[in-house]
Amino acid sequence: MCERSERALFLSEFVRDPVRTASVVPSSSALAARMVAALPEHGNPVVVELGPGTGAFTAAIRERLGGRGRQLAVEVNERMSVRLRRRFPGVEVVTAGADDLPGLLAARDIPAADLVVSGLPWTVYFGGARPLADTIASVLAPTGALTQFTYAWSSWTPPARRQRAHLRAAFEEVVLSRTVWRNAPPAFVYVARRPRTPRTLPVPAYTTWARPSCAHRRALSTPHAAPGSPSALRNARRR
Repeated sequence: MCERSERALFLSEFVRDPVRTASVVPSSSALAARMVAALPEHGNPVVVELGPGTGAFTAAIRERLGGRGRQLAVEVNERMSVRLRRRFPGVEVVTAGADDLPGLLAARDIPAADLVVSGLPWTVYFGGARPLADTIASVLAPTGALTQFTYAWSSWTPPARRQRAHLRAAFEEVVLSRTVWRNAPPAFVYVARRPRTPRTLPVPAYTTWARPSCAHRRALSTPHAAPGSPSALRNARRR
């Protein structure tokens, strides 16, 4: 897709839905390079992109992976999803919202993501029943990372500060990059690591949640004593 048609698509989608469309112009290659810098250079990492739009970050992820690992793009806009599938036939593009991320990975037998690249606007972070930062943290591997960009002009607005607070609540480390001036408008990149949210594991089929019996509760509450001690002898006589 040429640059002119990408800009036209972004502008038309912004007019249709300004809340869900982060920008009126696609991101630059300089910002894309900063967004994917946390992608591991070795192994077969799983990379999930949220809000890929016309694919500026998608192309950078594909290039850095070089055929390794797995790349999943989650785009809520159906028209953009169709264009992404045409442009990147080797990338798995899913038309869904970011809140569906845990279910999307589970349905594909993906235990965890190594990197989540988010091009979503800050408004999306507060719209669901659960903070989106927590949802992302819950699907990341312990050594995984989230990258999220924000425009320099809006970085100190109340919504941006709220987003930053959500990131710091969900991750132990949140680092703000230097300004990417070669982007319109200039932007920063947040890199969040070490997710705080415990990963939610499926409950085994054999697990039951029945109320413990009286005998079981007594056994759990009885102090353990060393064999042969007076406490152990008294407990034995009671039984």
